[in-house]
Amino acid sequence: MVINTNCDNDPGMSTSNIEVDEELIGILRELQQPVDKAATELIVLELYRLGKVSSGRAAAILHMSRKDFIQHASDLGIPYLRLTAEDLDSEIQTGHSL
Repeated sequence: MVINTNCDNDPGMSTSNIEVDEELIGILRELQQPVDKAATELIVLELYRLGKVSSGRAAAILHMSRKDFIQHASDLGIPYLRLTAEDLDSEIQTGHSL
């Protein structure tokens, strides 16, 4: 199925066409989740996970507060803090020296 997401009522949005498997459309219908909103959320979450957008920008795109977005992403297994083991050790050492 080809979905046309036309967002004429939102000047910050544009129109695009994507091909979506019928089975996926059926699952989203069962969940009463609009395809365009599900696609937008998944794209934003992936961009955030990859570090391409900030939590604030992601929250704004999804019309959520930053706090709610961070919690939502965290609930989905996307961490807010991305520390390497070295960074964590350094932070712990700094904390001990204070």
